[in-house]
Amino acid sequence: MHPVRRQRLLAVVLLVAGATVAVGLLAYALRQNLNLFYAPAQVVAGEAPAGARIRVGGLVVPGSVERGGEGLEVRFALTDGAASVPVVYRGILPDLFAEGEAAVAAGALAEDGTLVADQVLAKHDENYTPPEVAEALKRAQEMGEAGTP
Repeated sequence: MHPVRRQRLLAVVLLVAGATVAVGLLAYALRQNLNLFYAPAQVVAGEAPAGARIRVGGLVVPGSVERGGEGLEVRFALTDGAASVPVVYRGILPDLFAEGEAAVAAGALAEDGTLVADQVLAKHDENYTPPEVAEALKRAQEMGEAGTP
């Protein structure tokens, strides 16, 4: 093989190998940052993976908000009308967070079914509900109506 052709072949092989490594690293990084949305009914049904980063959205169950003594730990439950998921969050809640209002909590699901959240998002005005939460509430309501005589 001619030395020039060998150099070109080596350059192409190195370029392809470098591109393959770059795509692999990119796919790995995107997989680490992926957080899927689950409704509380899906979490209770066992569809959400334990330990993986997920988002759970629904309405904050009235009377479920419990604040720790002097710490920033807050416990509450999110519901879609069909099931509820307990959430533990350590931090400052958004100003618009309230019982009976829509919220989305992002974090990891513990083995006991509690969502250990590192981020809580609340609606930004009285007319807005996150699309995922609205869809989950609508599905739960339809399932409830289908089950009634």
